[in-house]
Amino acid sequence: MLHVKNHIAVGLALAVLFTTSTAFAKSTHKALAPVSAGVEMSDDSAEAIKLRSGPGDPVAGKDKSQLCQGCHGEVGISLEGMAPKLAGQYGKYIAKQLRNFQAGTRTHQIMSAIAATVSDDDLADIAAYFASQTKMKGDGHDNELGKKLFLHGDMSRMMVACVNCHGVNGKGKSPGNPVFPVIGGQHKDYLRGQLINFRDGDRGNSPGGVMNIITQKLTDEELDSLADYVSGL
Repeated sequence: MLHVKNHIAVGLALAVLFTTSTAFAKSTHKALAPVSAGVEMSDDSAEAIKLRSGPGDPVAGKDKSQLCQGCHGEVGISLEGMAPKLAGQYGKYIAKQLRNFQAGTRTHQIMSAIAATVSDDDLADIAAYFASQTKMKGDGHDNELGKKLFLHGDMSRMMVACVNCHGVNGKGKSPGNPVFPVIGGQHKDYLRGQLINFRDGDRGNSPGGVMNIITQKLTDEELDSLADYVSGL
């Protein structure tokens, strides 16, 4: 009976979360309609780049991001597997993560120290610079198990598919909706590390704690396969 109640509780939590996120996406789309009306935007069209860059100035952000480039790469394509790629990531998402490091919601020895020194204006510009770059992209390799989990989830375990929040290719749902990050083409090591952090409770800053809920249901093999598949997108 307890097992059944737990499944019901998780199901209700997920239902509330995705109802909320869907409503947010719809309201965001309506708000942005005048900007993109009649325009079929690609991931890296001028309109899409402007929307995902957020309020900052990407030109000013290039110079301000010099310190960040040491780990994340000149255009946000890092060479170190545990340093995330930032190219084409939503500007508002990047800014949120830095603010979370500032507040201690997320912790990392280097990032927490750096975040403490960045003003809101500089952060907006730095985030806009990386967001304005061509979106990160994987090498196209496949992983059957990871693909199945990403596209379909496993409702027998109340595990919602990743595609619902992150988009078909992991590149986000829309240029103006920064709630769920771009993950397609991210380093496998970084993805795997963050999934583990969510599963272990070392990170808990996803909307509604959805990542903590979902990762609790992943085996080590599934977690590795999912990270592998997403990194190839």
